[in-house]
Amino acid sequence: MAAGLTLIYGVMRILNIAHGSLYALGAYAAASLGGAWVAAGLPPSGTFLMLALAVLLVGLVLGPLLERGLLKRMYGKDEIVLLLVTYAAFLILEDAIKLVWGVESRLLPEPYSLPGNFEVGGLVYPVYNLVLIAVAVLAGLGLFWAQRATRHGKLLVAVIHDREMSAAMGINVERVYLVTFTLGTMLAALGGALTAPMIAVSPGIGVEVIVLSFAVVVIGGLGSLGGAAFGALMVGVVRSVAVRYWPEGELFIVYFVMALVLIVRPKGLFSPPEARKI
Repeated sequence: MAAGLTLIYGVMRILNIAHGSLYALGAYAAASLGGAWVAAGLPPSGTFLMLALAVLLVGLVLGPLLERGLLKRMYGKDEIVLLLVTYAAFLILEDAIKLVWGVESRLLPEPYSLPGNFEVGGLVYPVYNLVLIAVAVLAGLGLFWAQRATRHGKLLVAVIHDREMSAAMGINVERVYLVTFTLGTMLAALGGALTAPMIAVSPGIGVEVIVLSFAVVVIGGLGSLGGAAFGALMVGVVRSVAVRYWPEGELFIVYFVMALVLIVRPKGLFSPPEARKI
């Protein structure tokens, strides 16, 4: 989730509030497709394929639709204007979710329960948690490799550093924006689809996760994939410790850590250098 948010900001300079709704849409699509699969009497293991299909549907449909239909008209405007536009999109998508799926919670327990459990030191953990960790690591390494070892990744880096010069050198900046936003949308939907089996999918699930995602990218540094990974790890550990020793301060401690980081590093721990135009 945070990787998609920081990727979109790093390339397009957009703080995408609608990312939370895209996460929720990924969860709802996964719950609906997975539920339909199970209701049809098909093998429960196929629900994992439904999770992947939900990611593709949300990413490849809504990503280009939002970028071409809405954000393209706003390029060149102040970042605050773009922030307000994505906030408006967030509100619209939240109501669209209620219109399509209603306000009842939806459950998809099969992918979570199928892999079983494992035991460490007398404590039992679901294997599905390991799946989440593996997907997060693979997504991060895949983005890191693509950015540095592929032609498209190098074009992306060029646009990040200087979009005007990149356009002058013949790079199709609009296409880079389209691909970036679609990829970011798929990452948000991936987070929602993988979380759906662990929770009751209900209206409003995108609100808390977008706030936490902003905390993650602010701690790590807006636009830094490595910073997003470190920030996510820090927020996860801090929240887990708080849940164990100070449950009522679970959310407070995250923002307290964020405030401490911003006091020391106002742009985050791993904020990328900004080019100055002379």
